[in-house]
Amino acid sequence: MIQCKDCEFCEISPDGKRTFKCDPFTNIKEPECIAKWQLIRLDMLVASYNGMLRWYEKLAPLQDKIFKYMKREIDDIDESEQWKLDDNEEEGEDKSSTE
Repeated sequence: MIQCKDCEFCEISPDGKRTFKCDPFTNIKEPECIAKWQLIRLDMLVASYNGMLRWYEKLAPLQDKIFKYMKREIDDIDESEQWKLDDNEEEGEDKSSTE
């Protein structure tokens, strides 16, 4: 099996970062390359997911504040419109007592 460091599709920069130019659909040299490619992609997926989780952790306090604010606003609106419901209930009671 050819090691990635010996493959023509692998470039290693002076700082040790590896860049893979292999494409599993066109230029894979060995079957093991596909497994390695899948592991690299899986690692990238996990790294991006962890980044997304860090953003969610930063946004969580702000999201909680927004929910509290919206709940307070909705409660204020409900309270300010309560007089409409009270009048309707009194009218319903007056009609039933006169009948």
